[in-house]
Amino acid sequence: MMDAFEAVRTLLAVRNYQDKPVPEASLRRILEAGRLTGSSMNGQPWHFVVIQNRDILRQLGSLLRTGPYVAQAPLAIVIALDHSPYAISDASRAIQSMLLTAWMDGLGSNWVGFGGLDPIKPLLGIPAEVEVFAVLPIGYPGDERLGQGKKRRKALSEVAYREQWGQPFAWN
Repeated sequence: MMDAFEAVRTLLAVRNYQDKPVPEASLRRILEAGRLTGSSMNGQPWHFVVIQNRDILRQLGSLLRTGPYVAQAPLAIVIALDHSPYAISDASRAIQSMLLTAWMDGLGSNWVGFGGLDPIKPLLGIPAEVEVFAVLPIGYPGDERLGQGKKRRKALSEVAYREQWGQPFAWN
């Protein structure tokens, strides 16, 4: 199993999945990672709806403008929020915990959507007062090149400063 930094270093968005089920033990770890994530004032404003039914996954994929590939994944987790001042921040933290945990188990995912997902509510029986925030399709990556740590990111010197904005960060 990889450590947390290695997971952060190599994590990539996955939009293509093998036709292979996700083990229940991995699903449980992913859900527990979301549930155990810290939240403002311990509010835990999140709800996780696990979808494994192929027909519902296809319908879900057809409703997601930015993520039709959800239909191909062996499962998806829909993240819904209670309204609270820090719900978006808290849920974002939980999602990152879930993505990293999946990756550490050899599974890929991608954050699909960011609000505006009300059409999903009737499909899943989500109450009107709850916001559908995101969908995480999860499965074994269909692209064997993933996980090689090949990311295009800005150099640390472009995003990190020491003591004051614009003062280059240099290692001591």
